[in-house]
Amino acid sequence: MTRRREKAALPVGNRRAAREFAFRVVFEASQSDVTLALARSRAEGVMREGDDTHAVLSEEALKFAGELLDGFQAHGNEVDDLLRRTIRGWTLDTLAQTDLNVMRLAALEMIYMETPHPPVIESAVRTARKYGGDDSGKFVNGVLAGLSRTVDRAGNTQAQAGELPL
Repeated sequence: MTRRREKAALPVGNRRAAREFAFRVVFEASQSDVTLALARSRAEGVMREGDDTHAVLSEEALKFAGELLDGFQAHGNEVDDLLRRTIRGWTLDTLAQTDLNVMRLAALEMIYMETPHPPVIESAVRTARKYGGDDSGKFVNGVLAGLSRTVDRAGNTQAQAGELPL
């Protein structure tokens, strides 16, 4: 077995890997005619089989990815509405789907989970750079930084109630 395969076989226990896993599930579901649950089940199966396409997540990281996906299932429409009000000059239909799905999960985590915004934004920017176009990292950073400032001003309770003053 090569070192790369040996290293890939070890479970990854960080949140960044869990966020990337969740992004890939949401992206697959948004690009095909499969439900989020089916895309999640497929991705977990591929990951458990040891395929190189998904890093093997620790149980803790897989649980966090599941929380993100469950949150997206429950609050995806509210997150999309918030992004529509935040992004200027673009509609969700005209955005690169990689950028949109990265921002969806990051916005969800910023609004509905008690995670400090800077690591969420940093992780989203890295994922956007990895999977998106040349300017994806800058674009995602700008949108999420603006969202973070709005949420900090309005407070999470208003954000959760859909009352952000944008």
